[in-house]
Amino acid sequence: MTRIRIAMALSAVFAGLGGVSLGAAPITYSLPPETARFQPGPGVEFAEKNCSVCHSADYIGTQPPKRGKAFWQAEVTKMIKVYGAPIADEDAGRIVEYLAATY
Repeated sequence: MTRIRIAMALSAVFAGLGGVSLGAAPITYSLPPETARFQPGPGVEFAEKNCSVCHSADYIGTQPPKRGKAFWQAEVTKMIKVYGAPIADEDAGRIVEYLAATY
């Protein structure tokens, strides 16, 4: 019996809205300009070209420091295979070398 009363109460509430749309309107906003920069080093241009398509340079700085080449190889591979990052094979190795040497 309680279910019927709840359903009737909800029907009355929604009927009382008189055709008001409950859908959300699109929101438009502008992002602030990017201020994060990749640390300078050999191969930085490959990181700037590929990594910044999906995330800022700040994201890389949140990773544990000085983890080495194996760590960065795993991270770049994850970005490509799991997240679908459009990184060319020839760029992937250069990015790994840059990240391992710089971060």
